[in-house]
Amino acid sequence: MLTVYMHPSCTSCRKTKKWLCANNIEFRERHLFRETPTHEELLHLLSLTTEGIDEILATRSQSFKQLVENVEEWPLSKVIELLVKEPRLLRRPIITDGKRLVVGYNPSALKNIAKKYRRVCVS
Repeated sequence: MLTVYMHPSCTSCRKTKKWLCANNIEFRERHLFRETPTHEELLHLLSLTTEGIDEILATRSQSFKQLVENVEEWPLSKVIELLVKEPRLLRRPIITDGKRLVVGYNPSALKNIAKKYRRVCVS
């Protein structure tokens, strides 16, 4: 099953949820701030990226801009620790089936990852 890390007020998250429901794709919704990904989950998500931390880090967010230090120079363990404490620093939505990853609203990438999860949507 697909897992979608999202926040209800995020426009891209709402578009992604609408697309998944319109295409009858079964998914598990996780509220990014209430059900923050664990250290292990973040490491796994990072292992699925093609661009590393830059792919999931919300560098244009206000939260990121308010950081005093240059996170990009930190060791990975420290960055992961920060993301667990401050999930607002993660791009949204993050969609995964455990083997592949889609970050942000991307219908063509969603189509590729969601093919085998077509079912009746009850969200």
